[in-house]
Amino acid sequence: MVKITHITEASSSASHVYIIEKNTVDIAGLDTSVVSAFLSSDKKFDYFKQPEGFVFLVKADQKTEEIRVLGNTIEGHISDAVESIQLHSTNNEALYALTEGLLLSSYRFTKHFSKPKSYKLEEIYVDAHLTTEQIQELVSMAKSVFWTRDMVNTPVSHLNAEQLAEAISHLGDEAGFQVTVLGKTQIESLKMGGLLAVNKGSIDPPTFTIAEYKPSNAVNKKPIVLVGKGVVYDTGGLSLKPTPGSMDTMKGDMAGGATMAAVIYFAAMQKLPVHIVGLIPATDNRPGGNAYTPGDVITMFDGTTIEVLNTDAEGRMILADALAYSAKFDPEIVIDAATLTGAALRAIGTEATIIMGNADDAYFQDLEKIGFDVHERVVRFPFWDDYKTHMKSKIADMKNIGGPNAGMISAGKFLEHFVKAPYIHMDIAGPAWLDSKENYKGDGGTGAGVRLLYQFLKNRYK
Repeated sequence: MVKITHITEASSSASHVYIIEKNTVDIAGLDTSVVSAFLSSDKKFDYFKQPEGFVFLVKADQKTEEIRVLGNTIEGHISDAVESIQLHSTNNEALYALTEGLLLSSYRFTKHFSKPKSYKLEEIYVDAHLTTEQIQELVSMAKSVFWTRDMVNTPVSHLNAEQLAEAISHLGDEAGFQVTVLGKTQIESLKMGGLLAVNKGSIDPPTFTIAEYKPSNAVNKKPIVLVGKGVVYDTGGLSLKPTPGSMDTMKGDMAGGATMAAVIYFAAMQKLPVHIVGLIPATDNRPGGNAYTPGDVITMFDGTTIEVLNTDAEGRMILADALAYSAKFDPEIVIDAATLTGAALRAIGTEATIIMGNADDAYFQDLEKIGFDVHERVVRFPFWDDYKTHMKSKIADMKNIGGPNAGMISAGKFLEHFVKAPYIHMDIAGPAWLDSKENYKGDGGTGAGVRLLYQFLKNRYK
């Protein structure tokens, strides 16, 4: 990962980015006429090449997200050209955003190339207007988002349920939080019928990972429980995905689980005073010899019986067991994240996460505000009890799919049944994966939700 450090002495031979405030003319290292011409122009961004390197000019009076995106533009110019770049600004917010965009843009997933391409950029130097604490936060952010992207981009041939659990355990060892991994025998003892049913078609065993970060100075009396869907690959099971190419990206169906693990990792590295528990059920979903079938009735961890009418609605089956298990921690709130429904993607595209639930409005308001701040926007959908009727079964307590309409909401109402605490459901099916590159988010796994939930916890509890 590209390093970030403070500038100790500005170098005339390096590449530079100057974030320029309105009406500023006298900037060390820049000719006054260049600054004046830039400020009087309509341009928000400009650059020129000099023998000693690049010089980039950025106007500070832009939206934070526009400056993040310019970080991506700059990274595109320099990643193959220079080893380091110096960022100058007296505007802390703009400097943070530019560094964030530049750093996030430096991600590359190259582990499966026999001869991976190397990139020249190794270090970002920033003015002292960015504090040491902010630099550390940016480093922790990048490590957390990059880990999530790595997990989502890694194929199931290299990341089954046990390997995902092991990767989360390594995070705990590094950042200092506890990770307990339950294997198939323990999951059977707990009678987690949903997780076991989805796993029946696989030759690889399921896992149930419990991650807990409990600092001595935690300000919350009850823990925040984060639940993430860990379907490491989804064929649809016997309800095989019918659309050509629809399985191509299903290695990323564990993005919710990776996101929640990364949020705890981020919080632990930053030593947030928040008690957090993460629950990540994991398996692949295949049409193997003993796969669960449409028509089956499954008894879940909490005793609820479920009529299975579509084995491709597997995420809610494994999440339901984990959500019911969350009651053991008597949580303040339970939040889950999952690439749960194609309906969510069709409804609002890749531009936002759908959220819904029964928690107090203040939680939703915080998520909505922070979503705009970090540009991981959320859209709250209705959560009326009318949608429960979509899940009524004639032969069991519930069925695992609703009707043809509002599938993202009926799925959320299905999950709500298993949660005793206040609850928020996040359907990240849209923003968790991009088929083509989009600025600093890259392509493939994006790490959507990590920055959002970390900032939510930081703002609310610090």
